[in-house]
Amino acid sequence: MNRRDFLALAAATPAIAQDILTFAPPKADARIRYGKAAQQFGDLFRPKGTGPHPTVLFIHGGFWRNAFSLDHAGHLCAALAGAGAAVWSLEYRRLGDPGGNWAGMSDDIIHGAQHLVALQARYNLDLTRTIAAGHSAGGQLALWLAAQRVIDLRGVVPLAAVSDLRRAWALQLDGGVIRELLGGTPEQIPQRYAAASPIELLPISVQQRVLHGAADNVVPFDMSQRFAKASGNAKLIPLPGAGHFDLIDPRARVWPTVQRNILDWEF
Repeated sequence: MNRRDFLALAAATPAIAQDILTFAPPKADARIRYGKAAQQFGDLFRPKGTGPHPTVLFIHGGFWRNAFSLDHAGHLCAALAGAGAAVWSLEYRRLGDPGGNWAGMSDDIIHGAQHLVALQARYNLDLTRTIAAGHSAGGQLALWLAAQRVIDLRGVVPLAAVSDLRRAWALQLDGGVIRELLGGTPEQIPQRYAAASPIELLPISVQQRVLHGAADNVVPFDMSQRFAKASGNAKLIPLPGAGHFDLIDPRARVWPTVQRNILDWEF
């Protein structure tokens, strides 16, 4: 399916729960490698016009597991590109991949983000207008990236983010995946939780717009409430009635709010 057909279908087809995960995504304009490992690549979605284009660095979710690839984020990326932004959607090594532990995964996020500089001239990207965004586990990675200050960001937009890894462990999200991600419990490796959990990296200097569905039954809404309250540099944007996957579904009722908060920044 090409992007024009997808956008037309998205406008005409109502969102149903999490079927966005199986709905065939539109094709990116380019798939570009940033490293040698099989998972070290990104998909670039380009808007119309010559640019220079504002840029969204997007990190997909899936509880850090390799059962979920960047493909399911293609719908969101195509919609953002249709609204005028270039979108660099990162793939990265995940649990189940060689080197897909936290060390490899976080290294991929940094190098994949920094690869935007290599794309800037060819694709006419305006990197002074770069926003990082991510969904679920990808929201954790986007917030973590912003805290590292390795690229210049004008803002970060976590969508239903797992922003507190200690609490995620206590709640046993996805069967206790946090222990697998970090290699132990908070009691066993507190320093690793402190280095990876966004709420423990506060304050984050980049402004945050924290979006979360109030009806999310995958990552609890109160995780974003707690994070935004602790941040001091965040605006919480509750999405009444929205579930976990509505935030990445351009057919969803809340999509205009999601898109606006990713794209409408004063530069």
